[in-house]
Amino acid sequence: MSLSRMIARPMLASIFVVGGVNALRNAPSLGAKAAPVADKLMPLAHKAAPQAPLPEDPATMVRINAGVQIAAALTLATGRAPRLSAAVLAATLVPATATAHRFWEIDDKAQRTQQQLHFFKNVSLFGGLVIAAGDTDGRPGVAWRARRAAKDARRGARHFTAAARREAKLAKAQLN
Repeated sequence: MSLSRMIARPMLASIFVVGGVNALRNAPSLGAKAAPVADKLMPLAHKAAPQAPLPEDPATMVRINAGVQIAAALTLATGRAPRLSAAVLAATLVPATATAHRFWEIDDKAQRTQQQLHFFKNVSLFGGLVIAAGDTDGRPGVAWRARRAAKDARRGARHFTAAARREAKLAKAQLN
């Protein structure tokens, strides 16, 4: 792992540890803020996964999201499954941002500006997490390996075809 990754991953993860701990401490008040969005999304979630045991209480959803963020942040910071951790953090950031930073609903200019800054900070974090989720640490990714395997297979098929034609010509020449 490069020095920049060794430093950058814990730095990127730190906001999620702090935010997750804060969410666990303040779950009831954050759950109340999340309730309007949760009320809209829960019917969709129940429709998408009818058998899944989904919590109805917004405070419980906040706690679950916070726990997932803390766990994923710690694995990202320690370099264990960093791509998966970054993807999980990106996925948890979407509902957290949609519930906590709805600046378009705020009338007070100062509060609106503050929430707008937090919203776009989270958008920036999301971008960083997308980059971290795609970071192969200098090794070829799965897509590159698949393209390479397909290219090698095509090359092998061409060589096999050419060799088969040569063998067929030789066999035909021996029969004549």
